[in-house]
Amino acid sequence: MTYRINPAVAAVHPPPITEVLGWLAGRKDRDQPLIDLCQAVPSYPPAPEMTAQMKELLNDPMIARYTPDEGLPEVREAVCARYRRIYGAEIDPAQISLTVGASQAFWLAMLGLCQPGDEVIVQEPAYFDHPMALAILGIKMVPAPFIPENAGIPDPATIAALITPKTRAMLIVTPSNPTGAVTPPEIIAELHEIASKHDIALVLDETYADFIAGSPRPHNLFTRPDWPDNFIQIMSFGKTYALTGFRAGMLAASAEFIRQVLKAQDTMTVCQPRISQLAVKYGTENLDDWVRDNCRMMQRRHDQFRDEFTKPGNRFELVTSGAFFAWVKHPFHDQTGRKVARKLVEEAGILTLPGEVFGPSLTSYLRLAFGNISDDIIPEAVARFRAITK
Repeated sequence: MTYRINPAVAAVHPPPITEVLGWLAGRKDRDQPLIDLCQAVPSYPPAPEMTAQMKELLNDPMIARYTPDEGLPEVREAVCARYRRIYGAEIDPAQISLTVGASQAFWLAMLGLCQPGDEVIVQEPAYFDHPMALAILGIKMVPAPFIPENAGIPDPATIAALITPKTRAMLIVTPSNPTGAVTPPEIIAELHEIASKHDIALVLDETYADFIAGSPRPHNLFTRPDWPDNFIQIMSFGKTYALTGFRAGMLAASAEFIRQVLKAQDTMTVCQPRISQLAVKYGTENLDDWVRDNCRMMQRRHDQFRDEFTKPGNRFELVTSGAFFAWVKHPFHDQTGRKVARKLVEEAGILTLPGEVFGPSLTSYLRLAFGNISDDIIPEAVARFRAITK
């Protein structure tokens, strides 16, 4: 190869999940079943009725055609209707764009907000795709430090102190990937007030919002008529409807912001696949009860995992947890999270992600995605942690 690779791309670490999967070659006991707590994927398939509907769609010649960049009007209206039910939202189809997963929605948000050299405040631990994307785009990530005593909840005063003339947005993931922590509505409201005061955007990535148990509404921002002034939401239907491979995401913002970022949408993907859009439409119109049942099931799984993990004798410390994730402190003070995660793969057949992929100073931690595994696997998974002694 004699051509030059963009240094901004070359400087970014390879995708962490690809790295971790590469460690499988070093497993000592190949007969031991692998327990995957690495990539966050629902352990269950899509609803059977949705799968049946998608099979029927394949017979329609139009299913292979483009749609408008922002998505089919009837799909966007169905999504808005769901937002009115869940959030009490004042929202219309011009204020959303369907995207190829939440990751593309994030790219559109950052491209629409920032030029190279601008700053975005990101709460750590940070979902690894976000700093990777910011680095490639030449946008400076300003980390808001993880405060263990806050159990992963952002501190508005800490974030406000990080704002400079170059700040264009503050980014919060709630429920957090990787900690599972759910930012309370009152904290979100305070962060929104800070964003409004400084004429910047509060960007919420709510990929796992449908797994918040016991709360009728994650926040009240969408009820405000002025929400588009300083609020941008990133959402994924991939987790909600178990459609991760269909890449069904969404961006919600002002109609003008959507109009502008569709320029980038057209050059990236043109549109979300039609079959993914129509699956989302079916889900928003028919699967509210199915989504709620999965939320309750995931909460029971979380409680079972927490109870098993915190029984006496486990040297790994559960720092915080919720939704799909547990954020765990490992007991090996002289080793990085990467070394411990690799040890867990090779010696215990457990895939996890090391803390430093979510922030360079977080080498004492691991992310466990317990949403991947069924209830009956949880005791065995925790037993393998307890067996690691050195």
